[in-house]
Amino acid sequence: MNADAPASLDILWEDSHLLIVNKPAGVPSQHVRGIADSVESRVRSYLSATDSGSVFLGAVHRLDRPVSGVLAWAKTQKAARRLARDFEHRALRKEYWAIVPASESIAELWDDWLTPLDDSGVAHVVEPETGRAKQAITRVSRLKSTRLPVGFQSLELLPATGRTHQLRAQAAVREMAIVGDARYGSTASFPEGIALHARALTFAHPTTQTELRITAPVPRSWIEFGFDAAGVR
Repeated sequence: MNADAPASLDILWEDSHLLIVNKPAGVPSQHVRGIADSVESRVRSYLSATDSGSVFLGAVHRLDRPVSGVLAWAKTQKAARRLARDFEHRALRKEYWAIVPASESIAELWDDWLTPLDDSGVAHVVEPETGRAKQAITRVSRLKSTRLPVGFQSLELLPATGRTHQLRAQAAVREMAIVGDARYGSTASFPEGIALHARALTFAHPTTQTELRITAPVPRSWIEFGFDAAGVR
C-alpha cells in the first residue's frame, strides 16, 4: 500500500498513467445516487484533496458493489482509450476467486446466454440467442492447495466475456451460488459482501506495453470464513 494513500484506499500499483486499487467489498466502484462513498470518490480525493472534481479519472471497468479485488483507473485520456480498447477486444486476462458450495464435478467451461438485469437486479440464463441476451463464457477450475470449511470449495474463474453479473449468474444456475450472494439464491452467510474476489488483472501497460500482472490479496472476510490459501500463487 502507498504510504501516502488514505487508509480507505489500498493502492496496488501507481504511475503517471494508471492507478490500480484493491476494492473493498460493499463499496460501489463509481458514484451511486444516494450513496456518498465510492471507490471513485476515494481515488479522486487521493489525487487532489483540494479539487477532486477537476481530476481526470477514466473508469475502464468496474466491479459489482459486493465484490472485492483489483480495480483499474486511467489517469490520462490516452491510457483510458487504450485500456478501454483492450477490454473491448479482450486483450487482457481477468482472474477471479470464488467460494461456492462443494460439488463432485466442475465443468471446465461455462457457456451461457444472459439477459440484462431485470427490475430486481438479477441476470438470467436463457436459451441461446434469446432476444437481448448476450453470450457469457467463463473458464473454470478448482483452486488447489486451499482449505475451507466442510461443504465448500474455491474456484478460479476466468471470464472471456464481461457481462453484468456474469460469474454470479453462471454459478447460481449450476446450483453453486457464490457464498453470501442472497440475490442469486445463496443461503450461506459471509462476513462482508460476497465471496467473489477479483484476484488478478494481466494486461499490457498502455504506454510502455510492458506486461503487468497485478494481484490483490483476499480481504479479511475470506480468512474469517475459514479460507486458507497456503501454497496458491
